[in-house]
Amino acid sequence: MSSIIVRGLDESVKNRLAAQAKEHGRSMEAEVRDILTRASSRPHIGIALMNVARDVGGVEELQIPDRSDAARSVDFG
Repeated sequence: MSSIIVRGLDESVKNRLAAQAKEHGRSMEAEVRDILTRASSRPHIGIALMNVARDVGGVEELQIPDRSDAARSVDFG
């Protein structure tokens, strides 16, 4: 099993992680391990959308209209 060290972690983040771990009844290390495991296994939204589009026939023939509008600056005054 691998280990990592996180340097420069804000003390308030550490405190929130410790509180969250306590709420879940586990060590802070176990809490961080769970957070990282869940975060790394989430599907990538772009790939998920591409797969859905492919499954329904793709988007190769989807017509994209030309844009004729121009960006405008905002006047806050």
